[in-house]
Amino acid sequence: MYDHHGATALDYSLCRYGTPHLMFRGPERPLNDAYCAMLGGTETYGKYIERPFPQLVEDETGCTVVNLGLVNAGIDVFAGEDAVRRVSDRARVAVVQALGAQNMSNRFYGVHPRRNDRFLRASAPLRAMYPEVDFTEFNFTRHMLNSLQAVSAGRFARLVEELKAAWLAQMRALAGRMRGRTVLLWLSERSPDQAPPDGALGGDPLFVDRPMIEAVRPHFTEYVEVVASPRARASGVDGMVFPPVEQPAAARIPGPAVHDEAAEALAPVVARLMGRERKTARR
Repeated sequence: MYDHHGATALDYSLCRYGTPHLMFRGPERPLNDAYCAMLGGTETYGKYIERPFPQLVEDETGCTVVNLGLVNAGIDVFAGEDAVRRVSDRARVAVVQALGAQNMSNRFYGVHPRRNDRFLRASAPLRAMYPEVDFTEFNFTRHMLNSLQAVSAGRFARLVEELKAAWLAQMRALAGRMRGRTVLLWLSERSPDQAPPDGALGGDPLFVDRPMIEAVRPHFTEYVEVVASPRARASGVDGMVFPPVEQPAAARIPGPAVHDEAAEALAPVVARLMGRERKTARR
């Protein structure tokens, strides 16, 4: 659905990498030689971005970079799709974006196995915790979580603890199965030390904080932390490509300046782990 918005839309050159269910951003990269796979969400995919950071890293290092980013992805899709697992597990280097803890199945609720932002069902424990809530009203995880937080902050805190525990378990399992070297990428407008304002869910990646990052860091070869600079945040939608009706959506995600900063931080790490000299210097 992301490549059919009319003349003002980007051509994402979508490809499949062996799975009939998922379309990734192309052009399709060859998998017969050494490559770097980048797993992540909307930022890795590069929605509205002509040259997202996976492409910039490929340009700068000369390494083949396979973009496995998916819009609104959670961890589940990378753990559950066999074709995706084959591509990521065989990569010489795999960069894993730290994704939010809300878009994944857990003890309290289930999400769609491929479109992880889609809420499917509440478990009996969650229904018992919120007997006054009609869960059939929700289609998306963030909408549900906003509503549950408004009902009861105390009960919501227990729910968040479960989401954090599930995230930690999934991230350890994801890193543990990969055969090559791995990079954990923090890419956000906030630091992992920054707590959300009172009464707010917080910024992406949702519910992930410094203690969670430190708990999974030993399971990765490297950790790269990119917090968008004030200059990059101030650039807003400059350089993004989108139909006018989608400007509000574009304004909520990182623009090209943030992708430049992510590539600047990632390129030397990827080049070193791939055994390559960095091809070019950023200007």
